[in-house]
Amino acid sequence: MEFTLVIVGRPNVGKSTLFNRLAGQRLALVDDTPGVTRDRREAKARLGDLPFRIVDTAGLEEGGPSSLFGRMRAQTNEAIKIADAAIMMIDARAGVTPLDEYFADWLRRKSIPAILIANKCEGSAGQAGLIESFALGLGDPLPISAEHGEGLAELYEALRPLIDNWQAAKASESTMRDGADDSEPDTDVLTGDTVTPGLKQGNLDFSFEDSFMPGEKPMRLAIVGRPNVGKSTLINRLVGEDRLITGPEAGLTRDSIAVDWDWKGQAIRLFDTAGLRKKAKVQERLEQLSVGDTMRAIRFAEVVVLLLDARDGLERQDMRIASRVIDEGRGLVVVLNKWDLIADRLGLERQVREALNRALPHARGLELVPMSALEGGGIGKLMPAVWKTYELWNSRVRTAPLNEWLRLTMEQHPPPLSGGRRLKIRYMAQVKTRPPTFALFVNRPKDLPGSYLRYLENELRRSFKLPATPLRFLLRQGENPYRGRRKRR
Repeated sequence: MEFTLVIVGRPNVGKSTLFNRLAGQRLALVDDTPGVTRDRREAKARLGDLPFRIVDTAGLEEGGPSSLFGRMRAQTNEAIKIADAAIMMIDARAGVTPLDEYFADWLRRKSIPAILIANKCEGSAGQAGLIESFALGLGDPLPISAEHGEGLAELYEALRPLIDNWQAAKASESTMRDGADDSEPDTDVLTGDTVTPGLKQGNLDFSFEDSFMPGEKPMRLAIVGRPNVGKSTLINRLVGEDRLITGPEAGLTRDSIAVDWDWKGQAIRLFDTAGLRKKAKVQERLEQLSVGDTMRAIRFAEVVVLLLDARDGLERQDMRIASRVIDEGRGLVVVLNKWDLIADRLGLERQVREALNRALPHARGLELVPMSALEGGGIGKLMPAVWKTYELWNSRVRTAPLNEWLRLTMEQHPPPLSGGRRLKIRYMAQVKTRPPTFALFVNRPKDLPGSYLRYLENELRRSFKLPATPLRFLLRQGENPYRGRRKRR
């Protein structure tokens, strides 16, 4: 459990800038365009010695419940429900607006402590707005500059008692629960020693880089695709709540949003991303930032789900995205969404599989899952396919059988001649996983043609059952054992 602090306010007052400042990294997109943030974003934050969880929210605007502004405000309202305190932020340079007054009154009716912040107070331009904000009825405003990091000491002093009181209340609740537990302590059946509940044996930190340990860390799963294919709807269906804004409007998601989820005891971190259009159509700066954020999510993920609109089939842009995912070395699962709207399902599935095999011959056997994120049909097949891809991505082949395979493979098809001399592959070893990466020790690595590497890759996939997962090869030159020896006379 962590103290949760939510930031609210009208659009373009600097909420995301403060969020990034407290989180210590640029997680949220920041732009002068109002309304950049639409979904709520969470991250671990720290101010001095105060650790807490920070939540960035969409700008508060008036609108009906079914409108986009109404749906954004509903997300903010959900964030308030789980928060322990709230920051109400205004733009001191713009002064107090009717929207500020309306939402300050809305926040006063909530049963959580609120801190009023007047942002953009660097210099003297915000003094008038700072004075006006006293009338909002949320206590004395704190003058800060989120962009320049000014005023954070005052924010620390305002947060300190709130977090101390929260920690004291949690400690009191824990004491009451412990006092009510009259059960006998557990004992070890072999030694008879008392086992203290909550203590774990050992404190070893295993790295995924060295060994595949499911459950040690959250699996990072990114959902990507063209605009309006149902990425946010899919995540909402998986987590079982309206966590992300959805609707018929294309391009609702602008920046990558991380959502923590548990699937059969395995921690999963889902990343909702902005839709990727053709590069020629991306002209506005904000969309360029969104595309860059999506690319970072792909590089950060371990498995990527490429979501397709089944009504459109497999388009060229989908193939570009799939190729980019594989080039980045991520595991890939292809999902045909809106499957409930398709009449000839068997024909479409066969057509998509054939197109994938033609366009991505180095990734044959990709998991293809037909489903409907809105209706829930076929949703149960998605995570088993994702987990299978994840396990393949973490595969490790032992060195002895790998070199025996290499010997037999080269006997069937020896490396070609180069300059009249035979190329020799002396040794092979897997040097890392995620994705599986193999080192080949060759006498002249620069002369080994790509066609022979592709042959080895195809045979390796077939022999060790590694379909679809990206494979990487590193060519190394072995040491010449006769180098440096004197010639006999």
